[in-house]
Amino acid sequence: MAVFAVWSWVPVVLNIILLVMGLFLILLVLIQRGKGGGLVGALGGVGGSSPFGSRAGDAFTRITIYVAALWLLLTMLQVRVIQNTAYEDREQSLGKQYNIPMQQQ
Repeated sequence: MAVFAVWSWVPVVLNIILLVMGLFLILLVLIQRGKGGGLVGALGGVGGSSPFGSRAGDAFTRITIYVAALWLLLTMLQVRVIQNTAYEDREQSLGKQYNIPMQQQ
């Protein structure tokens, strides 16, 4: 009996959410103003300024930290979900192989 039973669509939804969040996190890091100018400076912009205003750096830093923390937590949740799904699949296949009746919940 699995303690953390999941539906079959949960890993797929988590994959999509993590993919979108990962791309968003990459974009957040790339638009931030760094000491060397970052991507803005590499594309011909002024390295010391940001197209989003002078206080945007602080906001982007906070948003990046929050998104990265949420991404990390969702990644840990996904590992847990996939492990339990694999465990349940293995239990079912062993039950069929040795003709062991599965317990009904």
